[in-house]
Amino acid sequence: MEDTLLIVGLGNPGTKYTTTRHNMGFIVLDELANKLGITFSKKSDLEGFFAKGSKSGKKVYLLKPVTYMNLSGKSVQKCMQFFKLTAKQVLVVCDDIYLPFGELRYREKGSAGGHNGLKDIEHHLGSNEYPRLKIGIGEGDCFDLTDHVLGNFKEEEKKLLPEIANKSADWVVQWIQEKNSGE
Repeated sequence: MEDTLLIVGLGNPGTKYTTTRHNMGFIVLDELANKLGITFSKKSDLEGFFAKGSKSGKKVYLLKPVTYMNLSGKSVQKCMQFFKLTAKQVLVVCDDIYLPFGELRYREKGSAGGHNGLKDIEHHLGSNEYPRLKIGIGEGDCFDLTDHVLGNFKEEEKKLLPEIANKSADWVVQWIQEKNSGE
């Protein structure tokens, strides 16, 4: 039987948010889909854009919730229930304001660290024991964190985005190859 993994990228739907820092999860999943040679299609029943493929003998599902960041858990929960997945079979990819721009941090479990998308996933799963890859977007120089995460990348950051997305997607591919979903 083939192992199954779900990779969730967090962000906000719509062109208004495409180049905002909070959409780092969507940016990385788009790059990952490109590397896996798969495309997203809207799945209303899962409340997200969904793609499926395979890598290293594993089924790989990609999900970009369209519920907006603060309600991401609803879409994740629906997808997990539909495919009968456990939290250990899920990897959430998101931005992290407390990491320097472009830095990656992986955790098997842990607190939401103030991230509303992660808080909602924890609420819907009833647990914080799911893997996550956080990508640094830096704290910026503004006093309002909401303005920073919903703000567009600076020009110098935009130039680095392809490299960061590529590095992050490569990291996820490595995770898929090494992951035993029965763990």
